[in-house]
Amino acid sequence: MAMRNLKQDIYTSIDNKNNMKNIYISFILLFIASFGIQAQQDAQYTQYMYNTLAINPAYAGSRGVFSIAALHRSQWVGLDGAPTTQTLNFNTPVSERVGIGLSIVNDEIGNGTNQDTYFDGVFSYSIPFSNEGKLSFGLKAGGHFLNVNFNQLRNYQAENNLGTPTNIDKKFSPNFGAGVYYHTEKFYAGFSIPNFLETEHFDRSGENGGTSFLAQERINLYFISGYVFDLNYDWKIKPAALFKAVQGAPLQADLSATFLLRDKFSFGTAYRWSAALSALIGMQITDQLMLGLAYDKETTDLGNTAFNDGSFEVFLRYEFKTRYNKVLTPRFF
Repeated sequence: MAMRNLKQDIYTSIDNKNNMKNIYISFILLFIASFGIQAQQDAQYTQYMYNTLAINPAYAGSRGVFSIAALHRSQWVGLDGAPTTQTLNFNTPVSERVGIGLSIVNDEIGNGTNQDTYFDGVFSYSIPFSNEGKLSFGLKAGGHFLNVNFNQLRNYQAENNLGTPTNIDKKFSPNFGAGVYYHTEKFYAGFSIPNFLETEHFDRSGENGGTSFLAQERINLYFISGYVFDLNYDWKIKPAALFKAVQGAPLQADLSATFLLRDKFSFGTAYRWSAALSALIGMQITDQLMLGLAYDKETTDLGNTAFNDGSFEVFLRYEFKTRYNKVLTPRFF
């Protein structure tokens, strides 16, 4: 997973690239093979306002069309073994009130040393809540495949002082989640818990008769909201926010403001509290195809290092017309 908060403290004291490589290897071995990661977090996204299904199942079918969305994130480019994340999701209404979908998330760190892949089926049910709004309730169910291959670590030696850790090959753990989502044509707000089960991975006996494990899934709580204001006929502005809370880690707050020109072009900035400053641009290439790009620059000491060129995201969405909504909405969420 994208273990940003824990690694940030480790990387702060790094002065050069050679030292970084040595400490990076030691970090992986120490925390994966011996002591474990106690508060594993979900992957993070800068373009969360377009990738909502990955964190809230109630979003399924809310756009009224069959929608396919894909995102790739390369975090801390230039840092050897830094996290990469890919998401792919499908969602569509099957009636005026019911939506279904499929969400796939792949998260990797350490050049293939640790890989997490999530598959979830999604269901939502919507009810009219006001003259303009809908309130949706969502459920998701699926599972998580975990792969750990210590042989992928550069300079790894099995006879190190930490002992000989065991690789993990496609270990499956079931999970389920839920969410609520309210939206009008200009406003949205949602609360979700994508995974309820706190699964412990790689549980094994410790040297003193205790137990240790590679990682423990923690419950992540999400709140998202945004509103589109009309400035004039051509221009709009959309402030948005995401808050994520997980036990054992600081509260994450992502705040953004995006300008929209003629419902075709968007550009703006975002700030991840005490972590990163971001730039976002987007283009509605056709009525059906949207492209989004984002760049993050760390505001911590990690962002000032020569071997970190920031984080990049690419987002694509394609939508088909359906009998429930024959006109594609220009809504930017």
